[in-house]
Amino acid sequence: LSMCSKICYAIGGAPNQVAGSAASFFLQIYLLDIAHITPFHASLVLFIGKASGAVTDPVAGFFISKSRWTKIGRLMPWVLACTPFTIISYFLMWYLPPFVSGRVAWYLIFHCLFQALTTLFQVPYSALTMFLSTDQKDRDSATAYRMTMEVLGTLIGASLQGQIVASAHVSPHCTVNPSVNTTDSWHDTPSIPDPSDPLSHQVIYMIAAGVIAGVYLLGIVVLFLGVKERDDPYALNSDRAIPFCKGLALTMKHGPYVKLTASFLLISTAVQLEQGNFVLFCTHAAGLRNHFQYLVVTILVS
Repeated sequence: LSMCSKICYAIGGAPNQVAGSAASFFLQIYLLDIAHITPFHASLVLFIGKASGAVTDPVAGFFISKSRWTKIGRLMPWVLACTPFTIISYFLMWYLPPFVSGRVAWYLIFHCLFQALTTLFQVPYSALTMFLSTDQKDRDSATAYRMTMEVLGTLIGASLQGQIVASAHVSPHCTVNPSVNTTDSWHDTPSIPDPSDPLSHQVIYMIAAGVIAGVYLLGIVVLFLGVKERDDPYALNSDRAIPFCKGLALTMKHGPYVKLTASFLLISTAVQLEQGNFVLFCTHAAGLRNHFQYLVVTILVS
C-alpha cells in the first residue's frame, strides 16, 4: 500500500468520528436548552438511539457479508450509499421543528436513524482494512493511520461544534460597571442571543451541522478516489456457509472475544457518560458556561 492510499483510507473514517464526537458532547444540552424537552425524554432519546446502533451492528455484518462484488468492490457501495442519508439524518437531528408536542418523536426518529446509519457506514469501512492488501504489515499500518485519524476526528468534532455553538450558551447576564447607571449599562451591552428565543440559537446549531456535513462529503470523496478495494482473498473454498445464528453462537462462546467485548462495553460506556454530561455539568453546575468549549478541547488534547 502506498502512503497516499493509507492516508486516504484514514481520512474516510474521520467524518463519522467528527459527527459522533459533536453529538456525544452537545446533543444532550441541545435537547434540554434549545429543544426544551424534559430530562427524562432527553435520556430516552439518547438511550434508544444508542441501542438502535447496537442492534444494527450484527445485522449490518450479516447483510454486508451477503453482498455481491461490484465494479467498485463489495464494501465500498455500502459506505457510499449510507453517506447522503447519514448527512440528512444528522442535519435533521439538530433541527428545531415548528411543533412542540411531537418534538420528542422527531429527535428520537432522527437520532435512531443517525446511529443506525453510522453503524452501516462504520462496519464496512472498518472491514475494508482486510481488503486493502494481503500483506499483514500493510493492514496493520493502515489500521494505525485510521485510528490516528479517528482520534483527530474526535478532537476536531468537539472543537468545531464547541466553538460554533458556544454563543448559544453564554451567560445572559451583563457585567455591571459601578461607575455607570445599571439600567444604561444593560441597554448598552453588546447584543447576546436571548436565551428565551431558541430560534436564534437554532441557527447557530444548524450552521454547525452544515459544517460537519461538509466534512462528511469531503471525507467520503477522498476515500472513494484514493482507496481501491481488492477482491476477497479470504473467500471460503467450500460453498457451505455457516448460518448466521450458529455463527453468532460460536462467536459468543469464544472466551477471548467475550472478554474483549465486555471490556470495550464498560470502557465505552464510561467515556460516553463523561461526554454526555460534561458540557451539561460545566454549563449548569460549575458556572463555566463561558468556557466549556475550551475545557472540552483541553480534555481531548490531554
